[in-house]
Amino acid sequence: MSSYEEGNDSKLMRKVKENPFVPLGMAGFVAIVGHQLYKMKNRGDTKMSVHLIHMRVAAQGFVVGAITVGVLYSMYNQYIRHPKEEQNSEKHN
Repeated sequence: MSSYEEGNDSKLMRKVKENPFVPLGMAGFVAIVGHQLYKMKNRGDTKMSVHLIHMRVAAQGFVVGAITVGVLYSMYNQYIRHPKEEQNSEKHN
């Protein structure tokens, strides 16, 4: 592998470690779209446009939920967990 490709891999892994809910949101999006496309053949009397709108809303809802959980997790790490660690290190000095 070239150094350029290794740099991209390390950047991707760094981003995943910073916010682990991004790949979860992407995986959920792909899973929901795949499931809805599979279900499309048995949709019955439902119009194609309605089925596609439901699929889009479900996939977007999952991604927004994953982003929300990721933001809450980041806020927890930044404002609750890390200040306690800083206070503990100041007490020991």
